[in-house]
Parts: sequence; C-alpha cells; structure tokens
Amino acid sequence: MDGNNVNPTGGCPIAHGGNTSADKPVTKWWPNALNLDILHQHGARTNPMDADFDYRAAVARLDFAAVKADVQALLTDSQDWWPADWGHYGGLMIRLAWHSAGSYRVQDGRGGGGHGNIRFAPLNSWPDNASLDKARRLLWPVKKKYGNALSWADLILLSGTVAYESMGLKTFGFGFGREDIWGPETDVYWGSEREWLAPSENRYADLEDAATLENPLSAVHMGLIYVNPEGVNGTPDPARTAQHVRETFARMAMNDEETAALTCGGHTVGKAHGRGAVGNIGVEPEAAGIEAQGFGWSNPGLDGKATNAFTSGIEGAWTREPTKFDMGYFDYLFGYEWRLAKSPAGAHQWEPVDMPEEEKPVDPTDPSVRHNPIMTDADMAMKVDPVYNDICQKFRADPAYFADTFARAWFKLTHRDMGPRVNYIGPDVPDEDLIWQDPIPAGPTSYDIAAAKARIADSGLTIAEMVATAWDSARTFRGSDMRGGANGARIRLAPQKDWDGNEPERLAKVLGVLGPIASETGASVADMIVLAGGVGLERAIRAAGFATEVPFLPGRGDATDAGTDAASFDVLEPLADGFRNWQKTRYAVSPEEMLLDRAQLLGLTAQEMTVLVGGLRVLGVNHGGSAHGVLTDRVGQLTTDFFVNLTDMANSWHPVDGGESYEIRDRKSGAVRWTATSADLVFGSNSVLRAYAEVYAQDDNHEKFVRDFVAAWTKVMTADRFDLAG
Repeated sequence: MDGNNVNPTGGCPIAHGGNTSADKPVTKWWPNALNLDILHQHGARTNPMDADFDYRAAVARLDFAAVKADVQALLTDSQDWWPADWGHYGGLMIRLAWHSAGSYRVQDGRGGGGHGNIRFAPLNSWPDNASLDKARRLLWPVKKKYGNALSWADLILLSGTVAYESMGLKTFGFGFGREDIWGPETDVYWGSEREWLAPSENRYADLEDAATLENPLSAVHMGLIYVNPEGVNGTPDPARTAQHVRETFARMAMNDEETAALTCGGHTVGKAHGRGAVGNIGVEPEAAGIEAQGFGWSNPGLDGKATNAFTSGIEGAWTREPTKFDMGYFDYLFGYEWRLAKSPAGAHQWEPVDMPEEEKPVDPTDPSVRHNPIMTDADMAMKVDPVYNDICQKFRADPAYFADTFARAWFKLTHRDMGPRVNYIGPDVPDEDLIWQDPIPAGPTSYDIAAAKARIADSGLTIAEMVATAWDSARTFRGSDMRGGANGARIRLAPQKDWDGNEPERLAKVLGVLGPIASETGASVADMIVLAGGVGLERAIRAAGFATEVPFLPGRGDATDAGTDAASFDVLEPLADGFRNWQKTRYAVSPEEMLLDRAQLLGLTAQEMTVLVGGLRVLGVNHGGSAHGVLTDRVGQLTTDFFVNLTDMANSWHPVDGGESYEIRDRKSGAVRWTATSADLVFGSNSVLRAYAEVYAQDDNHEKFVRDFVAAWTKVMTADRFDLAG
C-alpha cells in the first residue's frame, strides 16, 4: 500500500487543516486565507477543569474494580426508553467503543477514541453512529458517579471491553489514561463531500483499486467508519468488498489476520437493527430540535421493544446466541449457503438457505419468535476471499487461538492511539510490550552530562548539523497518536535513516560522530542527538550576545530494529517540513498549509510555530542548505533578523519561477537581498502571523525571542517524554 497516496502532480498528503471550510467567518469571504484555528483548538479557554487538574493523577486513584462492576451491572439493566436486545446492552456498548476507536487512521494518526471525540460533531451525527447517543446516555450514571476521575474517552472504551468480558471473552487487558477534549477536533479531515454517504467515487482515484482511496482517509463513504455493509456503493459483491475491507483496515494499522478476527469477533455478539421504514426515523443529533436535548434518530415506532430499534437498516443477528462470545459466527457463515435478501427497511443483506427454525436466533424482545440470522457483504467477504477464508478456517479449527487473536486485536483497536505502554494506567495493563506500541528501552540517566556536552562541542560538528539532526529526530512526533519523536533515536534505523527529508549523508556523518560519544560517556544515542542540538543552540545564542542555557533531561533510550515495525513508520515520513523550508515535491496544498499540519501534530501554538521558524531560518538549517528565508547576514546566530528583515519596509517582495519562490529586493536599488518561499512570506502576509512576527521584530524583544525559541524547542524535544508526565 502506498501509505502517502501522493504523486508529483499534486496529490494531497495532509489533513486540509489550514484552509478549512468556507463556513468559517474568515474563509467565507476570503477562501484562500490561511486559517490558524487548528493550532488554537482545545486550549485552556475551552477546558472546564481547574488549571492544576491532572487527569492521569486523578484516574490513577480510581477504584477500578468498582467502575467495572458498575458498568457490568448496567449492561443488564434494560430501560424502557431504549430497551436492551435480549436484556443485554453488550452489543450496543461494543458498537459504541468500536466506532469511537475505529475512526483512527494510521496515515496521520488522527481520529480514534483517545479523546472522547465521538461526543461531538461530526462524529456524534454520522449515519454510521446512529443511536450511539443512547449508549452514551446509558453510561451517564457511571460517568456522573466517578466524575473527573473517569473521562468519557476511558469510559466509552472500557464499556466495550467489559461487555466482551460479560459475554465470555477473556480480554487481553485495558489501560486507562485518555484525557477528554471539550469540543470538535477541527484538525481532522474526514473528506470533501457535502453529502452523507456520497458515492465512493468521490474519494478514490479508481474505485476498482482500493489502494487509491484519498489520503489520509480510511472509510469508503463520508459518515461511515469502515466499508459499506451492503457492498461497494451499496451493491453487494463480497469479493469486491473484500478488497475495500483489506485497504480500510490496513489504514487503521490492521493486518489480514487482525482484520478477520475483528470482523468475526465483532459480529459474534449483538445484532443489526433495521425493522421499520427509514423514513420514520428522525434526524441526527446535530440537526434535532432543542427539545431533543442532544438525542437524535427518534423512533416513534419503538414502543419500548428492542425488536423495533433502528440503526443501520440491516436487520438481524449474526449468531444463535448473540449475548455469548462463542464460535457461532463461524458455524453459521460456513455451515450454510447464503442468498441475497432485503431487510424490512429495504437494505441489502445475506440470509441463510434452508436453515431449520430451531437453529435461528430468537427475537430480541419476544423469545417465542425466531428470525433468520444475517450476514453483511463484509461478512461474506470473509468466506469468499481466499486469504480471509484461510484465516477463518484456522480460527474455526482452534477456538482458543481465535479468542486470543481477537482479544489482542480488540486491545490494539481500543489502544492504538495511546502511544507507548508507559501511558497506560490501571491494574489490567498487560505486561507484554507489543511492537505496535513502539517500545523503547529505558535510557541511562547517571552519565556526566557536562562531559558529554564538552565532547560534542569539540567534535567539529557545525551548529546547522547538530540542530538539524536533533530537529529531524524530534519532528516525527504526532500528538494525534503519540508516535514518533526523538526518544528511541529511530532516526538511525530503517526506514528513517534513508528518508530524503533527513538528508541521509549529513545524518550518517552526525551519527558517526555522536555514536562513539554516546558509547564512551554511557549515554544513549537518542540523548546525544538532543543534547547536541542544545549544544548547537547555546553556541548560536552566545554568538547573538546572550547566555541562555537550553534545558536537557537525560533518560531517552535507544530503540532496536527488533523492536521497530519498520513498515508502520513509513507513514511518519515527512513529505514537507516548513520549519526547514523543504518539500519533497509539489502538492495540491500550499507549503504554509503543510507547515500548519506539522505544527499541529507537534502540539505547537501559532506563536511557537512562528518563533521556531524564525529561529531555524537564521541558524541556517534549511534542507540541503537552501538560502530561502535565511533573512540574515549573520547565519548561525540566534537573532531576530528573520522578523526584522521580513517586516522592513525598505524591502519589496516579488514572485519568481511562476510563484514557486520569491525575491526580496531593496526598494530603492532593486537589488535582490534574499529569496524566500511562501512558507516564509506567510509570516508577513497573514494578519495573525504578522502580529506575532512584529512582536519579535521589535527592538526590545531580542532576549524574549531567545527565551521563547528555547522554550518552544524544548517542547518539541520532550514531546515524547511520557516518562516525565506527572
């Protein structure tokens, strides 16, 4: 799979976070304006918690056994306003957890259940999430009881895990520690469509080639989590559906075996709901009237009967005992022939041929009535596709292996965006280090830092070499799923050591110098890379006339090849880095939009992004030694020259090369003083960024600039130091 899905003619590698929708106040009138909202979301103003509230500390004190017992109890406490199938909410809670976690996509690490984003638009109103508003309301008494010590994000995913345990599965474990957000994630690009369930052609270059799904998307339609259960574009064809199942699950970081386990294990319990006419169902929560109080999809025909519930339009259970985790799914799927049919709501589904009445599952409300079980097109893909079929036959022959494989895949699904195991809290955290958690051994802390700094300073490495290497090592961090970063020094391993953006020749030279220093001082290479960046910065700060020290905390470890899933790191490759004024090729989006995307993944504010760009330019660390944006005659000194010269009205600015770059000319003589890219000039053209640039261009803010640069630099260098949390 081409994880980047880009091409020289301008394929899009990012989440379209810069130029957001035309509904925004600014972009409504000026659609090409750079919108910085993604750098300001989820700030202190939106968070109702006290400034000193520490969720990780709070949840660590939680009575975990009591919470699980309360969730277990509500599973069989059926409510008239939303009756439970067979008196058990297990299937509903599993679907809630699944759809919360299932929005994760590996390309940019966004989506997923790690922040409770399913509570907010657009996810709370996606067609695929119909009636999950009911599941969240059923959980409210538990959330209310435990309050701040239990986030919605943790509770939602815990409910699905407890549901599986209540149905007989030995789960792999569970980790608490997900902190809630308090509004929609505006940085996530879910697709360009303006219509729910718009035809799939809108997001594929070639619908017959599932791998051409637009990057970074993973779902086949706007408003779905995975694939269309009725088939590609609603046309049943299990063999064709199998290819789209494979691609969309791969984009969620799942291999074929994990995909088959999740599909089969997910449908081993619960049922689909499609009894009645879709026209009788009300609008989604975000479109409902104020009197609905956040509820959507009203069902006037419910009448307190689970039988009458409506969600997808498909109707029926997959197994004979839908409240029990067993092998019933395989017994049905492979024990019978299946024919196409229509649900009461008119949806395509598969039903068995000549199944004895006594073998059918009973009605979810009236046990005296039996109905045909069903399979979706994705279920039939498990039977028709030869690879999935082989895996399923292996599962059928070894139920214990199936249960363990599913339990591990479920754990991965619900924890994929939490990062390393150090982020997990609670008594049920597995001891095993899993390769998808990107394990890193603990690093040494007792070595002589001063001696190491002295060795680095005398090594002959330049400021640009040291700073660029540290930056490249750290910039891979993604706050979206807590992957990447400087810890582990994976920049010295495949595939990172060979990435174009890391300048392999320069990287090899620097690592060749820092490696022996690490060995001789007892430090990790990861620490030495970051420490060297600090040594370079301190040298540049002194050259500018200041004496600020760059903070450094030892303890990074060195990852190993054996502990690195190299293929999974391909998606972390930078295709552009505005901080180093570089793009791998031309794309459909501008360099400044790609700069915003990287800044957001690094967790930076607009002010931090501004100060870092200005500082890195004058340090001369541009990729390939490019002079674009190096608006100074004092390269290597941490000065405010970038901002001073950018805002100097003695200069004028002129596009060249068809707008690919710009010349900054002396206004009187016309002589070219510097060249720049749009990722440079945006700090003078965008009104918000210019306001920040002017702060640093002022005569009284030289020292503030150095101080702010060091703070922002340190934030990036320690973004992945989860061992320091709390």
